[in-house]
Amino acid sequence: MVGMLAGKVALITGAANGIGRETALLFAREGARVAAADLDLKGAEETAALIRGAGGEAAAFSVEVSDAEQVEAMVNETIVAFGRLDCAFNNAGIAPAHVGNNAKRMHEWSEEGFDRMIAVNLKGVWLCMKSEIARMLEAGGGAIVNTSSIAGLAGLPTSSAYVAAKHGVSGLTRTAGIEYAGDDIRVNAVCPGYIATDMTREVMSRRGNEILARVPARRMGEAREVAEMACWLCSDRASFVTGATYTVDGGYMAW
Repeated sequence: MVGMLAGKVALITGAANGIGRETALLFAREGARVAAADLDLKGAEETAALIRGAGGEAAAFSVEVSDAEQVEAMVNETIVAFGRLDCAFNNAGIAPAHVGNNAKRMHEWSEEGFDRMIAVNLKGVWLCMKSEIARMLEAGGGAIVNTSSIAGLAGLPTSSAYVAAKHGVSGLTRTAGIEYAGDDIRVNAVCPGYIATDMTREVMSRRGNEILARVPARRMGEAREVAEMACWLCSDRASFVTGATYTVDGGYMAW
């Protein structure tokens, strides 16, 4: 059976671990050649090595997604390595704990922490889309999936800047979906709930029982479950889907 992404070239940011790594591995199993990018180059190289070890094709790149020149270089390097760019998963992101503002209400957040959150989680997605879309316009089409969050659809306590950034990602996704539908470029977003990755470890250690009580599935999600949605959205099977946000949350947002 031919894979959903057979013959395609896919760029994935945040590919060193968690959802990004699982998505890179799945995309490769489904036939894509994968550019694995991350600020953690060693982790990205490990992801690429796993793909090659399983018989796939992959390259690893270092990128700070809030830096326009580095993002442009990443996209250019992907095209040099593989000849084109068919789909992208803009997944790189950070959590409040990464900027020293975990468990803080809005008035307690530092300005530095807020700025860094917006720079990575919102501006980074915009910069990636800006560069990817330019190449896809030249090529005649493509598909982009952004990682938003349930925090891009609703408020979450002690996560104000994260919520602001992810709402921004959802808005960018919808707008790009409208703007580029006529160019055969589809843009969608996945909105994970509480997924068992390094990013959620800190908050689950503090509020795990409270959070799971609100999840109808009564468990955390797995990174591979988000990867499956991203894979479908990047595939031609989702050819009439654009400007949409898809929750992968065990029913959290259904309340």
